[in-house]
Amino acid sequence: MHTVTVGPLEEFQQRIGRVVQLFDREIAIFRTSDEQVYAVDNRNPHPKGGPLAEAIVSGHFIYDPLYDWKIDLVSGEVQAPDHGQVRTYPVQLLHGQVVLSIPQ
Repeated sequence: MHTVTVGPLEEFQQRIGRVVQLFDREIAIFRTSDEQVYAVDNRNPHPKGGPLAEAIVSGHFIYDPLYDWKIDLVSGEVQAPDHGQVRTYPVQLLHGQVVLSIPQ
């Protein structure tokens, strides 16, 4: 795993997705209203795809505005009645910095 610092926490607005490019991956990072930070691939698992960074954050879920899919930020699982999963990445807050772990 690669560990990458992507910036200070204050650069990530609450309930607004932000895209970072790491290696060959485009990752959407979300900061929730309870100060948790989550990272997922910036690609909706819907068959037609689309970005997830523009999703609406509510609690620890995001709602994709294109397909009205609800996705769990912890597990990446799409909630019923839809199905699918988006890849999630471990995130840590170290000394006020957002740090991601990316598989090699």
